[in-house]
Amino acid sequence: MATRARGVVAVTGATGFLGRHLVRALAQDGWKPRVLVRRDPIHPLWSDIEVEIVTGDLRTPGALERLSRGAETVIHGAGLIKAPSLQAFHGVNRDGAQAAAVAAKTAGARFILVSSLAAREPGLSHYAASKRAGEEAVRAADPGALIVRPPAIYGPGDTETLALFQLAARSPVLPVLSPMSRIAMIHVHDAAAKLVAFCRSPTLGVVELSDVRRGGYSWTEIMSGAARVMGVNPRLVRLPDQGVLAAGALADAWSSLTKSPSVFGLGKARELLHADWTLSSAPMSEGVPSVFGLIDGFAHTVEWYRAAGWLPKNIAAEFKYGGNLTDSSLQ
Repeated sequence: MATRARGVVAVTGATGFLGRHLVRALAQDGWKPRVLVRRDPIHPLWSDIEVEIVTGDLRTPGALERLSRGAETVIHGAGLIKAPSLQAFHGVNRDGAQAAAVAAKTAGARFILVSSLAAREPGLSHYAASKRAGEEAVRAADPGALIVRPPAIYGPGDTETLALFQLAARSPVLPVLSPMSRIAMIHVHDAAAKLVAFCRSPTLGVVELSDVRRGGYSWTEIMSGAARVMGVNPRLVRLPDQGVLAAGALADAWSSLTKSPSVFGLGKARELLHADWTLSSAPMSEGVPSVFGLIDGFAHTVEWYRAAGWLPKNIAAEFKYGGNLTDSSLQ
């Protein structure tokens, strides 16, 4: 059955991890993706879809206006995850979000801000503070905007989560944090599908996303799950909170010395140690249901990594775990 033809959805942050999958999901649902990029992107995910290009970035004069003109919806996914200061974070995560919202409202387009669950706790880090400030700036510019707060996102093409599986494969021990903590997760395909659903069904306010388990996972479940899909059984070692904070402070000092911002620092350490990154009691719908839980999501991701050559093939592990993992294996 042919996909229904829909209107234009404009996307910022389209070349990022979530953005690449979002653009493809939009095209597959019949939308016409229009993206704001500094240069014409070439990516395998877009090889068989048509994408309209607007050249520029959030600060290019007139770029956001060109991006928004004639669009039904603007999805603002651009943002910084590392920066040398709060002011630098605000320059993109607050001011960029506000500028995008103003351009969308002027063009008569609906606006969706991709924020973060971290925005719930702005006191933890400069990143979290800037994401909350971005939400507030968007609400002021367009009270009818939708703010979407995803949790940690992983999946095919994610370079950040790759390090977890590489560590699981090589190390006899894996670190875990507080057993009291709960962390919501979501596979990138589910996150993209939910954003596409919001384009079809207008929603207002704030929505928090998660995978099939809204109550999140413990650090033990996350680390042991990564080990199981890799076919290994390392020992789990509890890291002391003060050690994690000290490591974050040292990372900040090194970043300042080298003038090279890092994702991990004292603020990120505080985020990692926060006890509750599950969904709040907000009554709003997440749109379409999630497909993946943590274990089958991890297995799907590792299968992609191996096919892409990012992880070595492991025939024994694939035979034992591939295609047969569900969240019930962690219960």
